[in-house]
Amino acid sequence: MELQIKNLSKTYSNGVQALKDVTLTIPQGMFGLLGPNGAGKSSLMRTLATLQQADSGSVMLDDIDVLNDKSKVRKILGYLPQEFGVYPKVSSYNMLNHIASLKGVSNKGERKDLVESLLNKTNLWHVRNKSLGTYSGGMKQRFGIAQALIGDPRLIIVDEPTAGLDPAERVRFHNLLSEIGENTIVILSTHIVEDISNLCNNMAIICLGEVVAKGNPSVLTEAVKGRVWKKAIEKVELEKYQNNMQVISTHLKAGQTIIHVLSDNQPDASFDASTANLEDVYFAEITSRMETVSA
Repeated sequence: MELQIKNLSKTYSNGVQALKDVTLTIPQGMFGLLGPNGAGKSSLMRTLATLQQADSGSVMLDDIDVLNDKSKVRKILGYLPQEFGVYPKVSSYNMLNHIASLKGVSNKGERKDLVESLLNKTNLWHVRNKSLGTYSGGMKQRFGIAQALIGDPRLIIVDEPTAGLDPAERVRFHNLLSEIGENTIVILSTHIVEDISNLCNNMAIICLGEVVAKGNPSVLTEAVKGRVWKKAIEKVELEKYQNNMQVISTHLKAGQTIIHVLSDNQPDASFDASTANLEDVYFAEITSRMETVSA
């Protein structure tokens, strides 16, 4: 099973070009789509989920034409959007039962077995009779995955699923996604680098509507190995370093500003070598793309 995206482009009526000639091959398993807010991730997800039309390009899920056979795609699609609303006064059991009925599970016994299985799979069985409005953020996200799994989908799209979750809920959600990804295509769209590092063997980085890097996270990280340097500076010095070096990221530690610089050689003796990780790859690609656009 494979999803083939070729030369996909989308420009909105306000002139914003959300997708620019996007080409990706997404195999079975977990695939991470990483990018900052406004990068085009949600536009791509909505297009793949048949919620909006592309201007040009093609998308094939095996032999299914995703852009032109929307009804067929929807039968095998599970989708958890970034903004996932629920009916606050309805229980998760009744809501899943209703959604299963809408998706064509007409046999009452089959529907009961399916709903109970999904509630157990997402660890919601113990709160199955509570109204959705009383659920925590993590519980709502797990319910979102439960409804996305109805119909035994071959393609599952989750858009920013862990944003706002506490650490414990993120771990539970990661474990659930990893289990699901063993038997289907799961596209995880996020701006959280750690989510991709923990879950995905394949990924792409998107910025300003364009794919700027793609491949295995470990292989992408190898490309910057030995080229990342770090130094603690005073905040007022940041602009000076940004003007003279390729500063790819900054963060605070114990009240000091730590900068990461990308350079083939040690910038000067005050810099220490930093073990490269996927976050360095991400920021290097994003800053490089932003500098190209602003130049």
